[in-house]
Amino acid sequence: MRSDTTKTIEIIVSPEGKPVVKTKGFAGSSCRDASRFIEQALGQRTREKLTAEFHQNTPVQQAHQQRNG
Repeated sequence: MRSDTTKTIEIIVSPEGKPVVKTKGFAGSSCRDASRFIEQALGQRTREKLTAEFHQNTPVQQAHQQRNG
């Protein structure tokens, strides 16, 4: 992932009042770290849909794999 990618967190509220938190531009589990405070404020998570970005390696993970691989 390029380091100049914009990272965003979107909070969408449905007409029924159900919030959806979407992260963009995060690699790996860093999206969870970034959105944790929002999820805690909104209450218990009811479901999670992981994107292709979630399955990408973060730069730290890539460096670790290169050294040990």
